[in-house]
Amino acid sequence: MQKMDQAVVANPPHFAVQLSATRRGARLARLLVERQLEDWGMPSGEVVQVVAELAANAVLHGRVPGRDFRIALRLRPDGVLRVEVTDARGDRVPRTHAPVVEDAEHGRGLRIVAAYADRWGVDVGPAPAKTVWAEWSPGRGRT
Repeated sequence: MQKMDQAVVANPPHFAVQLSATRRGARLARLLVERQLEDWGMPSGEVVQVVAELAANAVLHGRVPGRDFRIALRLRPDGVLRVEVTDARGDRVPRTHAPVVEDAEHGRGLRIVAAYADRWGVDVGPAPAKTVWAEWSPGRGRT
């Protein structure tokens, strides 16, 4: 596929997949997004890091036994790239926490998301789900 340029796209590309809420599913989400962005001719570094964090959060904090999580990529007509991760725990809305101690094993994920994405947020519903999303504007490095 030819490299995507910054022009308006008539039928914006999209990609979505449902994965098991396991560590393996989170790893697969990262790999599939990396491959999809490569197919679209887009840089993926920052996006893949954010997907890794959001998928890990879906598995660790959004898991309900027997329920999967969903990852979606959309390249909007205005050139904005949007990543969405939907899980089954709408009652557990993610928030950034106070500064994390240096040797802590958890607590940095959403800070990474905020550092790499231009915008991010959470949409609660439809019950019992929530979607955590991140966006990048056109022309942003995304190395």
